[in-house]
Amino acid sequence: MNKYPDTKIYNTLPKLLRHRAETIPDTVALRDKDLGIWNEITWKQYNETVSFLALSLAKRGFKSGDVIGLIGDNKPSWLFFELAAQAVGGMSLGIYRDTLDEEVGYLINAAKVNFVYAEDQEQVDKILTIKRPKTDKIKIYYEDSRGLKELEDPHITDMLDLISEGQDIASKNPEKYNKMIDKVSGDQDAILCTTSGTTSNPKLAMLPGGKFIEHVIRYLKVDPKNVDDEYVSVLPFPWIMEQTYGVGFNIVGGMKVNFPERPDTAMEDMREVGPTFMLGAPRLWEQIAADMRSRILDAPKITQWLFNVMVDRGLKAVDKGKRDFLADKLLFSSLKDRLGFSNVTSAATGGSAIGPETFKFFLAMGIPLRQLYGQTELMGAYTLQDVPKGTMDCETVGVPFPDCEVKIIDPDPNGLGEIITKHPSMFSGYYNNQKAYKETIKKGWMHTGDAGYFDDKGRLNVLDRVNDIAIKSDGVKFSPQNIENKLKFSPYVGEAVVIGSKKPYLTAIICIRFSIVSKLAEKWQLAFTSYTGLAADKKIYSLIEEEIKKVNQQLPDNIKIAKFLLLFKELEADDGELTRTRKVRRSVINDRYSDLIKDLYLDKDTASINTEFTLEDGRKSKISATMEIRHLIDTKNLKVKKTVSKVRKSGKGKSK
Repeated sequence: MNKYPDTKIYNTLPKLLRHRAETIPDTVALRDKDLGIWNEITWKQYNETVSFLALSLAKRGFKSGDVIGLIGDNKPSWLFFELAAQAVGGMSLGIYRDTLDEEVGYLINAAKVNFVYAEDQEQVDKILTIKRPKTDKIKIYYEDSRGLKELEDPHITDMLDLISEGQDIASKNPEKYNKMIDKVSGDQDAILCTTSGTTSNPKLAMLPGGKFIEHVIRYLKVDPKNVDDEYVSVLPFPWIMEQTYGVGFNIVGGMKVNFPERPDTAMEDMREVGPTFMLGAPRLWEQIAADMRSRILDAPKITQWLFNVMVDRGLKAVDKGKRDFLADKLLFSSLKDRLGFSNVTSAATGGSAIGPETFKFFLAMGIPLRQLYGQTELMGAYTLQDVPKGTMDCETVGVPFPDCEVKIIDPDPNGLGEIITKHPSMFSGYYNNQKAYKETIKKGWMHTGDAGYFDDKGRLNVLDRVNDIAIKSDGVKFSPQNIENKLKFSPYVGEAVVIGSKKPYLTAIICIRFSIVSKLAEKWQLAFTSYTGLAADKKIYSLIEEEIKKVNQQLPDNIKIAKFLLLFKELEADDGELTRTRKVRRSVINDRYSDLIKDLYLDKDTASINTEFTLEDGRKSKISATMEIRHLIDTKNLKVKKTVSKVRKSGKGKSK
């Protein structure tokens, strides 16, 4: 049984970090890969660096209640600044590194940020574009000096200079840092975390340091981690779940956190580390599965046949709550080794629903993948699946943690309703937005806006956003997200948007997974020069048609996909079509592609559009495109049954 810190004593992360440095100073806390070499950072070094930065920030005017912005890749330097801000009594605001200039400006101004850690020149430039009064200059601190060394601006400073300044302060007053962090209360807000922003600009949830630690401990009691565990940080720190694992599990549980050299080397670096624990958003797991299937395309026919047969055996075994011995020996054990997953004893996915097919694939491989569920406002996850024993749980998100209450309100006859929840370690409010807080928290319960139900075993099943549960014109209910997840199990489907609300039948807008489909196209000797050209190819249309037909076989007749088209471009967060956590913003899709959607419900074989999209360099460009509409079901003779289908299996349960 792991012993976790006394939160009455260690009620902030800087206090707990100091405790680690005092009790296990030479134990490795973090590793960072640079120029092909893994550099180790001990708890003592971690604490010292944080203390030096905190002393320097305080000298430069950062004070209790202030907010520091953080933008860049996952690096130890990010953690150093985050903990330094908390040590002073301030808050950190993480910003996704691919956020556009105007979005960065919105967040910086919304949080009244005057201090920013910007990793490199690209991120510094974003901060410099923000319009502020001349008397209200933002102080910027960077780590990567390339392109910045010669910059003559007293408000832009090398991180190393801050550390050196803090060292001088500490040498003259060795107890100053300890006195500083002892003054900070666990009740003070420590983290500003952005909400997903699927329906509007993201809100800034305020997370008290003490409550964050308490909830991390609550999580660790159901999924224990200690100093022997290894984790590779690949998901962005602004996301609440990466805060939980990369910061919380590290400092509270002692788990080592490893940082890849670059995002594009993450999988290679992961093989070198051999993590014991993995966290991945559904899109990461989908990408890994798709990449594996893609590699098989280049293999000899016999290898392709063996792969398909063994995967099929593995999936059938999972359905029976078992593992297939032969499939494991001939395929899955080598796949795990190649991916660097051989040491994984715990794995999780969350942020949005994962397709059951993708989920089963990793279970068949022997990865103990579990779904979790939570919100930023609730410190991340508060439900987690049990480790499957006998019966596979591929649909639910498990049961609530101890002390966490979950209820379904306004249920329909099948028990489907809105999920509301509360626990002792909830957020304190939205920064400068009390109105939104009152709309979200009612009588102590957070109204999640998600639709779900409890099964007969008390496990929570989350279907979709309440507002996204759609009803066809015949009264049939369906979950677009559920169908989309089934579609994205295909290695050739990168994104899917299912349409059908108030319509007589379902249609789909599909984005091909270009990295894989292009490889297949080269093998077929298809001529193409771009994504747009490839997505218009009739042979690619036929390929995707077969994939959709496979999904249709799994769906009731009244919610099968009748038509689809291949979009001329990928959905992009920069175009506002996806959130920074890669969730579809349906309102944007419905508005931007309204002409396409209209054509999908007319007796037409093509759809046309004139729209504007964002280039990689940020410039806007207008495009006109015509796309084929592929028909799968004869909608002219489609007989609509006046019956209401169930979006789930029947079964009711109670919260734990």
